[in-house]
Amino acid sequence: MTPRRAPVLACSVVGAAVVALDGTVLTIAQPALQHDLHADVGQVQWTSTGYLVAVASLLVFAGRLGDRYGHRRVFASGALGFAAASTGIALAPGIDAVIALRVLQGVCGALLQPATLGMLRTAYPPERLGTPIAVRTAVIGLAAAAGPIVGGALVSAYGWRAVFLLGVPPTLAIGLVALATREPGNGPDRTSETAPGHESEPARASDPAPRSPLDPVGALLLAVSLGLLVHGLVGTARPGGTLAGLFACCGAVAVGFAFARHERRAASPLLPPELLRSVPVVAGLAVLLAASAALFGSLFVATYFLQDVQGLDPLDCALRVLPLAVLMVLGAPLCAPLQRRFGPRRTATVGATLLTLGMLQLSRLDATAGAVPVGLAAALLGAGFVTLMVTATSVVVHRAPEAHAGVAGGLQQTVMNIGPVLGVAAATLLVALVPLGGFVPAEGVVVPALTAVAGLAVPAALALPGADRRRTRPGAAPPRPGRRPYVRS
Repeated sequence: MTPRRAPVLACSVVGAAVVALDGTVLTIAQPALQHDLHADVGQVQWTSTGYLVAVASLLVFAGRLGDRYGHRRVFASGALGFAAASTGIALAPGIDAVIALRVLQGVCGALLQPATLGMLRTAYPPERLGTPIAVRTAVIGLAAAAGPIVGGALVSAYGWRAVFLLGVPPTLAIGLVALATREPGNGPDRTSETAPGHESEPARASDPAPRSPLDPVGALLLAVSLGLLVHGLVGTARPGGTLAGLFACCGAVAVGFAFARHERRAASPLLPPELLRSVPVVAGLAVLLAASAALFGSLFVATYFLQDVQGLDPLDCALRVLPLAVLMVLGAPLCAPLQRRFGPRRTATVGATLLTLGMLQLSRLDATAGAVPVGLAAALLGAGFVTLMVTATSVVVHRAPEAHAGVAGGLQQTVMNIGPVLGVAAATLLVALVPLGGFVPAEGVVVPALTAVAGLAVPAALALPGADRRRTRPGAAPPRPGRRPYVRS
């Protein structure tokens, strides 16, 4: 790793981890926040909903900003803004201020998240992206697993405000590091990648490409559509909110059609046509959507099953599903070499199969299920999901042109935000609408339905690129520098 890539990787990993940690610790802090600020349940729910709506609606436009003005600058703005918003929440006098600052935090998170992938795409050659993305995924898994424990300890010792102060030092630090780091790219400060044995030469400075318009109308239509979609999906998961949620989802579809019509006519559309016509990119996004919806929907059911049906406390519940987090952390570093050896298609197909098997194992659990069958299901889910996440993310970022790396990162992050909300909303609706939809997997229809969703990742994985035979053929080696290849006459 070159000295210039080290701060880029550090900023990307820490930024993604802070966002993942923030989401998990907030869940632990919400009851204490509600009691301390004398808020009702609906107001407390908006501390999550407001953030989700802001993030999901702005991710793609934030990626476009990074492509235009530089991912480092956008990342630094998001990180410093995230730190400032977190500090404001910790000092907020009432619930209304917390909600407003959570929305601001979501805007800053939207600036931060696509840039974590965009910076990697511009700093690393495409064939070396697998390893940094695997490291990033492993740290996200570790942060998500540690979130409830860290959050519980902070809330118990110092109160809910300490949870928001937790992310201030790291986001402030990486924001300052990003400002002090030169932007990788085609210019006089970037050296070209050369084969072993060749001396590296500085890349020739070139005039910057003309900046295309930002398409503010398209950005507004997409933001409204995604915001309504997330708001509607979250609403359907609340008691009594099904009808309003369905209206919001219908509105999202209507605005989405208007967005698609605008994009076909725009001279410089927000979503570049060459990106949407890329089969690997679309297939990678489909893999991530199906896998995240199935996983988080099933975890929603499993949490209620373990706590309400089996009567476990939150700590025992977390220990039962701990193999999921362990497999994500330990499995992520193995995904990059597997992908290089067998190609994205085979690697992702195996991951989709493991995820589906984990869902099938989960669907067999009854009220008497012990720790072993629950742990086996969690382990299969973790192994399958981490394989799909690393592989599909690598394909999306790798196959996107470098000029559109930010938009590709925004699409990937949008899918990873909408998928879990979609899975939880589907599980909630099935529980409410189907007489046998209860929280016992073996007796309900929720987990089997989510298993079918997980199965959709298999055909999507088969559409990913295969192995590069030039890299995997035994005995194939690049010609020596300075030697002409010998050709038999």
